[in-house]
Amino acid sequence: MTNFTQLGLAEPILKALATKGYDKPTPIQAKAIPSLLEGRDLCGIAQTGTGKTAAFALPSLDYFHKNPRPTPLGGCRMLVLSPTRELASQIAVSFRDYARFMRLSVETVFGGVPVGKQIQRMRAGVDILVATPGRLLDLIDQRALTLKDVEIFVLDEADQMMDLGFIVPIKRIDKLLPRKRQSLFFSATMPKAIAELGDRFLTDPVKVSVAPQSTTAERVRQYVTFVNQKEKQALLTMTLKNEPIERALIFTRTKHGADRVVKHLHAANIGAAAIHGNKSQPQRTAALGAFRKGEIKFLVATDIAARGIDVPGVSHVFNFELPNVPEQYVHRIGRTARAGAEGVSVSFVDGEEKGWLRQIERLTGVKLDTIPLPENFTAEAARLPKPSAAPRAEQPPRGGRGQQPRRHDERREQPAGDRPKRPFRRRRSGVGAHKGAVTKMGGR
Repeated sequence: MTNFTQLGLAEPILKALATKGYDKPTPIQAKAIPSLLEGRDLCGIAQTGTGKTAAFALPSLDYFHKNPRPTPLGGCRMLVLSPTRELASQIAVSFRDYARFMRLSVETVFGGVPVGKQIQRMRAGVDILVATPGRLLDLIDQRALTLKDVEIFVLDEADQMMDLGFIVPIKRIDKLLPRKRQSLFFSATMPKAIAELGDRFLTDPVKVSVAPQSTTAERVRQYVTFVNQKEKQALLTMTLKNEPIERALIFTRTKHGADRVVKHLHAANIGAAAIHGNKSQPQRTAALGAFRKGEIKFLVATDIAARGIDVPGVSHVFNFELPNVPEQYVHRIGRTARAGAEGVSVSFVDGEEKGWLRQIERLTGVKLDTIPLPENFTAEAARLPKPSAAPRAEQPPRGGRGQQPRRHDERREQPAGDRPKRPFRRRRSGVGAHKGAVTKMGGR
């Protein structure tokens, strides 16, 4: 396919694409759209930045144009399941852009914001709903939403869904969906566990792959610097101050680690913001907005917050800490070299991370080029300013009364409202029960 007009899409969609200046489909779009227009299920292996959102959005909008129906009360005609709030928001923006000349409603529901407004919006129903699993089930449990009218179901970023522990909620959602539907399944990687999950949702699917599994972007130059963990912050600060960097994403493994990096950058008069699961949705939106507008050049993120970051002009990705899941490295560096541009990835690796580096190089088939530490590194690092101690009110929360600080594993980090629910346990009466509890065992 050389252009979108040859795909047979409806005129309002072609008009919207022309408005955005899109004329040629990407490989994933050219391969997926014809089969989806025929109503086939699809299993797609596509890395981030390949244009897969349009690959499922455009044929779905074409279906709605050719099959007009009233919006179902308290329901939706299409459900797109996304692992993170940022990605859900990005998908919804794309749908609104492509459907700008169609009378279709698009809504998002995710955790971290009040549920009441979302309940009100769902009462009238919606044509296209983009949701994270936890908040979707919250609305279903409150009888504010039903999935019985879903005609098209999309499970996006399936590999991250599994990493975040959403497998049980996803299986529950599957049981609530009608059997007769079109299902689309996308993942950047396809290990055995992900393939088995896809088999649960799909019926005789078309399989589309636009790149070898787990390969990294060809236009990203990948480097590594070996440095002690305690010296990483100094190296990062010096690099950001001295190198010509247009816009960069900096990845840490933990939420508190991201905040520490930002504090040190601020001390050196480097504008930066952090985005992670402990931030409120308004904070995350504001940080991402400032990064997108160029008000700040550096955004520090954890893996969970990064999947929905689709910002043009990201020239560099810094792995302040390597991910302990090799596939996450692929997702991280996919934030640069987008839309035909080139990019740079730099990883800071200490002795304990060398094993993870070997796993990444084995997975990607790419040997990272080594960059030595700068000359006079130790002396220059000693001159860097240290962040001032934060007031007590600004210290990170240490859990509830009498609790120890919670250890954070970023692979399991999940925003509030998007966590699989734990089964309710009745509290025992008697010893350890709250004051005034009623007991029934022999008056004890």
